[in-house]
Amino acid sequence: MSLDIPDQVRRTVIADGYESWLDELPGVVDSLAQEWSLAIGSSCAGGHAALVVEVTLVDGTPAVLKIGVPGRDVGQEAMVLRLANGGGCAKLLGEDVGRQALLLERLGAPMYDLVADAASRHNLLCEAAVRLWRPVGPDVDLPTGARLAEQYADRLPKLWEQAGRPCSPATVADALECMNRRRGAHDDRSAVLVHGDIHEMNALQASDGSYKLIDPAGLRAEPACDLGTIVRCNPDLGDDLWARTEELAARTGVDATAIWEWGTIHRVVSGVYACSIGFQPFGDLLLAEADRLTA
Repeated sequence: MSLDIPDQVRRTVIADGYESWLDELPGVVDSLAQEWSLAIGSSCAGGHAALVVEVTLVDGTPAVLKIGVPGRDVGQEAMVLRLANGGGCAKLLGEDVGRQALLLERLGAPMYDLVADAASRHNLLCEAAVRLWRPVGPDVDLPTGARLAEQYADRLPKLWEQAGRPCSPATVADALECMNRRRGAHDDRSAVLVHGDIHEMNALQASDGSYKLIDPAGLRAEPACDLGTIVRCNPDLGDDLWARTEELAARTGVDATAIWEWGTIHRVVSGVYACSIGFQPFGDLLLAEADRLTA
């Protein structure tokens, strides 16, 4: 079958040395289409870690077929989507983890394209997060917020050096202190399922007008971990970030200090990473804000 593979996906796969996967992909899509009785439509642009294709089920239901590129394990994403069962996230309609394939509810345009006001976007992201959160115990095989904080603490100093020290040492030290406190605050008894990377391009409009999240990283963590990513959003907005934090705390009942600390963690880690890969001006904007707040 003829298959349109977006350039972003093609470049990622070739750069990682998996060019043969591109030749095999049409056969994989054709096989999945036969097994799941799918009519194949157009490929979706925008991502680089998966091929996403519009499909139609045999009963006429619109859906998308997502196939992760080599080196990307969709098993954790599938687990999150099963646990969410359509609450706050796109509904999982089918999975073949062996072929890194997920069949998902088809959603509409990203929140970023539909909602002009940033403050309104933050409220809508918060609503989607609350719909997703649900208790998950240690028997659920997902990484914890404590583990994420540990990984970040190990990675940040090295990444900061590699990126050419793009923010002040005091900003890095502040983020590391926040990581240590959030690691120590983790409690399996109160942990919930969190998305891990909530922002306006990861929230798409559902048929009822609400917004659902896509591409969950998936963690067992305190809810503040997700709210901190909303505090990180829109570094060029110029609003009072502590006021934004307090608004999120008031809406959810989550501790404002925990939200602020996760916001600091996400801001610094994302900013340094963005600078390391040349993703600008996002990286510089995040770190300018981080340095200002630290000072």
